[in-house]
Amino acid sequence: MRAALLPLLLLAACQPPAATYRTEGRVFGTVVAVSIHGESRERADVLSREVLREFDRLHHKYHAWQPSMLTSLNTAIERGEPFVADAEMVGLLQSATLLAERSDNLFNPAIGHLVRLWGFHAGQFAPRSPPPEQIRHWVDANPRLADLRYDGVTVTSTNKAVMIDLGGYAKGYALDRAALILRRAGVRAALVNVGGNVLAIGRPGDQPWMVGIQDPRGPGAVARIALHDNEAVGTSGDYQRYFMAQGKRRHHIIDPRTGYPVDLVASVTVIASGGADAGLRSDGNSKPLFIGGPEKWEAMAEKMGLREVLLIGASREVLTTPAMRARLVTKG
Repeated sequence: MRAALLPLLLLAACQPPAATYRTEGRVFGTVVAVSIHGESRERADVLSREVLREFDRLHHKYHAWQPSMLTSLNTAIERGEPFVADAEMVGLLQSATLLAERSDNLFNPAIGHLVRLWGFHAGQFAPRSPPPEQIRHWVDANPRLADLRYDGVTVTSTNKAVMIDLGGYAKGYALDRAALILRRAGVRAALVNVGGNVLAIGRPGDQPWMVGIQDPRGPGAVARIALHDNEAVGTSGDYQRYFMAQGKRRHHIIDPRTGYPVDLVASVTVIASGGADAGLRSDGNSKPLFIGGPEKWEAMAEKMGLREVLLIGASREVLTTPAMRARLVTKG
């Protein structure tokens, strides 16, 4: 028996290390990438294409301004009419409503009218300064996801000012859908990146996946994090969807209390782990901390049970929770 084991051990020792194959695309108005480790190139390509097709489906279903199921829902709300959605959309809206309520509505996907007013329902952004009275109109209208009512998959709203924009939530959902596809296919190690929101499956060999936290004011990363199985890292930042007007950076993350973009924060990064919705939580949870700003982010993180958070202020100051600080790799 011992003699029979020797050739097997030698054969294993001679096997080349498993490769990682990366496929990129562009969906949700950003770059997406699927890295699969330990599979053949052919199988990795097939699975990556399946994930990208799923991303494309979600992109067209939940697009905030091009014709989609979401824009149809918003039109029905504006008209005061019921809308027949489907179970997936209702589940996503209801989970977003729970997060909105936990965050005191700092996370508020119902303020699409304000996002559009600032010019972010477009592929390119031109400087603009919306009239203060228009901003005040939509703030005073107080749209909330809690205004929605459900009868099975039929959705109505008690507030016609609700316009839903899931740009701060759907990318996280896409991560979870990708993870489901890859795990069902038996993939043991993969990294999925949707515009800087990243989810890990397994590990590529003996080391964990390493991901960088983008420097919001320059190229490269301010730090790296070792990401373990079923962990997701999500970042909200002011450095991708923005324009400069009157010397101020105006970006797409709007404070629903004021109607103006937040100007004290450059980025917030959070880590979520466990369950079937780590991607969703990593994406959505960063928004209320960003809007809470340097003075209130810690209290909001504690309220929401978030242990691993990094905030970079507009003046480049870096603030972290102790648990996040312990995970940062700033050299090497």
